[in-house]
Amino acid sequence: MSSSNRQPQAIILAAGEGTRMRSSLPKVLHKVGHLPLIAHVMKAASAAGLSHPRLVLGHGRDEVEQDLQSRGFVFDVAEQKERLGTGHAVMMVRDAGQLPDGPVMVLLGDAPLIKPELISGALDRLDEGADVVVVGFEAADPTGYGRLIVSGDSLEAIVEEKEATAEQRETTLCNSGLMAFSAGVLGPLLGEISNDNAKGEFYLTDAIAIAREAGKKVAYTLAEEADLAGVNNRADLAAVEAEFQSRKRRELMLGGVTMLAPDTVTLAHDTQIAPDVTLEPNIVFGSGVTIEGGATIHAFCHLEGAHVKGGAAIGPFARLRPGADIGEAAKVGNFSEVKNADVAAGAKINHLSYIGDASIGEKANIGAGTITCNYDGVSKHKTTVGKNAFIGSNSSLVAPVSVEDGGYVGSGSVITKDVPSGDLAIGRGRQVNLPGRAPKLTKK
Repeated sequence: MSSSNRQPQAIILAAGEGTRMRSSLPKVLHKVGHLPLIAHVMKAASAAGLSHPRLVLGHGRDEVEQDLQSRGFVFDVAEQKERLGTGHAVMMVRDAGQLPDGPVMVLLGDAPLIKPELISGALDRLDEGADVVVVGFEAADPTGYGRLIVSGDSLEAIVEEKEATAEQRETTLCNSGLMAFSAGVLGPLLGEISNDNAKGEFYLTDAIAIAREAGKKVAYTLAEEADLAGVNNRADLAAVEAEFQSRKRRELMLGGVTMLAPDTVTLAHDTQIAPDVTLEPNIVFGSGVTIEGGATIHAFCHLEGAHVKGGAAIGPFARLRPGADIGEAAKVGNFSEVKNADVAAGAKINHLSYIGDASIGEKANIGAGTITCNYDGVSKHKTTVGKNAFIGSNSSLVAPVSVEDGGYVGSGSVITKDVPSGDLAIGRGRQVNLPGRAPKLTKK
């Protein structure tokens, strides 16, 4: 909900250099669940009803913009060339003429586990009459965090640890850095924030004292510490990834998915798996995978950009690459790879095969060691195998080529011409036996 007729909007702070990541990649483009950190935050903001976010970018600005635009996000950018504190970052939005007129929520671009409900909770406090809302959390170890000093549901102050009294340091209620402001409040507060401190920086947390002195109502909400976890280094990234995976697995299992060894299944942010799917151990899902009900993914499979329909079986040790569309009750077995290919209902690719840029008809059988030779060094070409066709083991289908319905290819063939319906095609060299030659060859 909104405390104004205007839709609430987000300011996302993402200008940090991320030097502790020790990476040439901007920190907020490092991925959790195959999605950049900042994209997780933008998705949560959108789900909570925040529109058209303002991103504060610095290091790697162009790279961040291009990545997010390629994913379909719409946003404005304010650049923070000098990193002079969180307040200064928000001032860059103001100076760029982008400060929202309505309610605004300030979020952090490196905290990807934030939930839409957390954002909505802060906005609800604005609806209830608060002018400023700070999101706090009970820290397992509060060392290094600013402490929230509260009275009832009112926030009295944020005290940085180095300035806190011994008694204040005992509190575990800490500041997350997330703040919400009602319509028309943020701009005047920014105008009062100064850099009269040891570091010469502008801190957004100073807005709390300024707001209280101006008679504004300052409140707080509580969130789980895990939901606020930020990423500063690779160890943090791994910890956040582990938490994301745990949540995603639990969500799927509660939705009816069977996982025989959940901790060995790695998921993507957009993995969609229907009820009554069984996942065996050691499976990796890249982006863009959908598995329909009743399918089984056997152990040690890797899937990306693939669609598996109901009742199909994949693996073990199979790879589905982007564009793989596996039909109902079809089978892609061990050490087989499918890429950009439609495999119709009941078709079988049981083992040791590569099927790329192809269409495999209903109940066709692809023998072991079959290869669709789809690339001529310049262009990709399509192979079509009709329904009920049979491809013998160790065959190469040189695209563009078709084996029509009911066609039969003899084992060990290299097929370069279309095979009409019902025909048997054999494309292999004639065997010649040379009597007594083996001992001579061995001796030589």
